[in-house]
Amino acid sequence: MPEPPLESEGAAAGTGAAMGAVAGLATTEAEILEQGPPTADTAVGGGPQAAGRPRSLWSDAWRDLRRNPVFLVSALIIVFLVVISLWPSLIASGNPLKCDLARAQQGAGPGHPFGYDGQGCDVYTRTVYGARTSVSVGFCATLGVALLGSVLGALAGFFSGLWDSVLSRITDVFFAIPVVLGGLVLLSVVTSNSVWPVIGFIVLLGWPQISRIARGAVITAKQNDYVQAARALGASNSRILLRHIAPNAVAPVIVVATIALGTYIALEATLSYLGVGLKPPSVSWGIDISAASPYIRNAPHALLWPSGALAITVLAFIMLGDAVRDALDPKLR
Repeated sequence: MPEPPLESEGAAAGTGAAMGAVAGLATTEAEILEQGPPTADTAVGGGPQAAGRPRSLWSDAWRDLRRNPVFLVSALIIVFLVVISLWPSLIASGNPLKCDLARAQQGAGPGHPFGYDGQGCDVYTRTVYGARTSVSVGFCATLGVALLGSVLGALAGFFSGLWDSVLSRITDVFFAIPVVLGGLVLLSVVTSNSVWPVIGFIVLLGWPQISRIARGAVITAKQNDYVQAARALGASNSRILLRHIAPNAVAPVIVVATIALGTYIALEATLSYLGVGLKPPSVSWGIDISAASPYIRNAPHALLWPSGALAITVLAFIMLGDAVRDALDPKLR
């Protein structure tokens, strides 16, 4: 009896096609699993990032900051302040120390849009050159506070025990010192006319705040599973702290330091206004505000412009810190 070869060949072909489809489906599923979870760009029409890794916290924060008008405005103001601090002669060609008593308390005139102060100095030139002092003190003090506070706070939060207890008590002592009163006491005995005594004073009294922020962030980060896994694999304490904990605990420190930068600029102006910070012939907004205060009725412009420059600068850094905080806080997304 003849066998039906066509049916056997068809069945074999169907079985092979089914096996090929299953293998293709398995390959597709494996590729999908290798690609990882879809990102926001992958879900909407696909794109260049469809085959890439998911965005990190920093890339998401940068994307949010670029769309935040508060960040853009404050960043433009800060960039302008940094530029005129480095090269004030770009917009002010005069000498801030050159004064003419014959023009004391005069108003605005050609080439002198802000008028003259009580000593006959050009208010516009001194306001522009005063940005150099404020910005340099703010950045240097913030850098010193962030480094010292972060190191001490990270060590206290990571090792805990006796080190944490001692540092916490020292921090409480520094928190109990009034900042302005401490400046009046400590800086009144300093004879140097440079910015470094003021910077050193701000670092001395400013590090406890950053230290507590860093300590709390490190304590939270070291309880995560990836830190425990690294410790189980035999990673050293320095590697765990620098490679696993620090990158995940630095965001709160950056936010607080950015906001504090504006506060330090205001603190320098306050100390200079009281006569214990920078002293003449240094050019500072605090010095100009102090010198213009007795002439507020006769020459209010001499007080208005340096005060306005100081207020705008402090506000710009505070707005920048608020924008960075909103971008780096996952709870606000």
